[in-house]
Amino acid sequence: MPLLTRLHRNGKAQIALGLGIGIAFGFLLQKGGVTDYNVIIGQLLLENFIVVKVMLSAVIVAMIGVHLLVHFGYAELHVSPGSLGSNMIGGLIFGAGFALLGLCPGTVAGAAGTGALDALFGGIIGMLVGAGLFADFYPKIKARFLSLAPLPAVTLYGFLHLDRWVVIGIAEAVMIGILLLLAYHGW
Repeated sequence: MPLLTRLHRNGKAQIALGLGIGIAFGFLLQKGGVTDYNVIIGQLLLENFIVVKVMLSAVIVAMIGVHLLVHFGYAELHVSPGSLGSNMIGGLIFGAGFALLGLCPGTVAGAAGTGALDALFGGIIGMLVGAGLFADFYPKIKARFLSLAPLPAVTLYGFLHLDRWVVIGIAEAVMIGILLLLAYHGW
């Protein structure tokens, strides 16, 4: 039986693999420099494009990887419906945390792993408290805000009525073009 098939059927192995990939991702975020507060602020001020380069590189690899897993039957793609209300609430929560700390959830975990006390206490504890508060208020905000202006569950290739691999090829070319443009201009 192929390794991926055995892994697909073994829950404990999936958890171990997820933990390992998460640790590797945090390590790579740290090595890429995006767990540094000054790098994040430089990106927000459009002075330092390391964050864009790292994240575009990750999306380029992940987009192909996810769709190959789906194509070969090792994963399923689940597209959930959304709403403008849920995007606004999520954006406000994310933006408030980002503005207060200068790090996003992924970079907070990476920075806390390097021993940054602001990330550990302000970030990790802040995310846990925030998640608890959101869970407490969820029933109230679900009916009032999260369902405002519903959006359909559709992929980009479904929306465009194009083959999945055509859209992936175009998206990959655009992202690689952006990386080349950033490199050409020395950003």
